Amino acid sequence: MSEEPVVYLTREIPQDGLDLLEEHCEVHVWPDPVEPPHDHLVDRLAELEADALYCNVADTVDEAVLDASPNLRAIGTISVGYDHIDLEAARERGITVGHTPGVLAETTADLGWALLMAGARRIVEAHGDVRDGEWETWGPTVLLGRDVHEATLGIVGLGRIGTEFARRAAGFDMDVLYSHTGVNEAAEADLAEYGIDAEYCELEELLDRAGFVSLHVPLFEDTYHMIGEAELRRMDEEAVLVNTARGEVIDADALVEALEGDWIRHAALDVTDPEPIDPDHPLMDYAPEKLTVTPHIGSASTETRSEMAVMTAENVLAGLRGETPPYSAFEDAGIK
Repeated sequence: MSEEPVVYLTREIPQDGLDLLEEHCEVHVWPDPVEPPHDHLVDRLAELEADALYCNVADTVDEAVLDASPNLRAIGTISVGYDHIDLEAARERGITVGHTPGVLAETTADLGWALLMAGARRIVEAHGDVRDGEWETWGPTVLLGRDVHEATLGIVGLGRIGTEFARRAAGFDMDVLYSHTGVNEAAEADLAEYGIDAEYCELEELLDRAGFVSLHVPLFEDTYHMIGEAELRRMDEEAVLVNTARGEVIDADALVEALEGDWIRHAALDVTDPEPIDPDHPLMDYAPEKLTVTPHIGSASTETRSEMAVMTAENVLAGLRGETPPYSAFEDAGIK
């Protein structure tokens, strides 16, 4: 085997990150655009006796993966989320885990805002009418949407991405509500600099009052299906629901009922449950009139993905040196 540490990548990555790894490591890359099967991942790590794993949110990193190579001592995921990695098991084995917080907040907020606008103004539906030759003339009642300006925006989870999303409401003179684990004074102060007087309230009140609701919570046990039948029924029938967090935050079956029953106007999703969603899934019956879906592209800008690739490489290299990664998932998850 090589004297250099061996790193296995579960996907091709932007060149800047690859170059950094190749300066210090022997790099092996899974060549397909779809993630390697779990059994293959285990077998390949064992075959290579890999020292590090460079993965992403589509890869399940469980005890079988963690035990595959006796040399494994560093994991980097090119994502903010780390719910796909068994952090406790990694810590027990002395394997460092790094992720990419902060870097994609603005880019994901941009995408979330595009989804909000698409849902409010029926952009995808309108494009389809033009494409399909159904645009006959201008009409006073054709494709009526919702005004975004001066509406009430509800942010569920006022962390980095939620705060960036809320900042963008300033240009539309929106009232901003937020629910969080508690009052986020730092975020409120940040938003005040943009002329936004963000008001904290409980989730139920937020759903009652907001015309637009955007989800920005991590996936934990207490956020799984946090938007279910009861929550969807509380929302205004003209409300637009945006999700750029994790698909499992919304109960997909309840969302089907909500769209079928016109409990809300529109759902605009960058994440789904399951993911990827099957074109024959019941939710897709409502696209594009009531549903807009993008394929988990919140951070998919050239600049941001390149920066994420480098951050992940830096996390991996730090772990290989026996150092704490500069962006440690353990620290952010409160694991000591």
